[in-house]
Amino acid sequence: MSQAPQTQESVSSPQQLVVAVLASFLIPAALVGLLVSYVYSVKNAGSNAAVTQSAGDRIMPVGTVAIKVASANTGPRSGEDVFKAQCASCHGSGMLGAPKFGDAAAWGPRIAQGVDKLLEHALKGFNAMPAQGGGDFSDLEVHRGLVYMANAGGAKFAEPAAPAAAASAP
Repeated sequence: MSQAPQTQESVSSPQQLVVAVLASFLIPAALVGLLVSYVYSVKNAGSNAAVTQSAGDRIMPVGTVAIKVASANTGPRSGEDVFKAQCASCHGSGMLGAPKFGDAAAWGPRIAQGVDKLLEHALKGFNAMPAQGGGDFSDLEVHRGLVYMANAGGAKFAEPAAPAAAASAP
């Protein structure tokens, strides 16, 4: 006759049973959570600003070359040409407080400051207007555009002449 083997109970009270049941669920859940966080951190390891940029931005050349071809016959642009090319975008409509083209009331106080002060504002920028109105002109061209606009607003400024060409060497 064989007897059933004797087993020793490891849980002797209801409190121990509750602790054992909770531990059997919480410990594996904690391990799974730690594994998930580890995998997520490895997946995002090294993430920085360079990773968030697109590949095209990262392999873009450091600089670019822009070649402007100017005809030998072309001199500085006239005030009207400069106005139409750049100034009209704001001064044509009065955008952001810019005095409208031909509005004597708006131009009057500005004209009273003198052409030198207006030219300084036009070249360096003033209030919402960027330097040269955001364009790419020579100082002479900006001066001509300023005189063109101010004269349309009631000023009697003389349009600046182009500097004389340097004498060629003998």
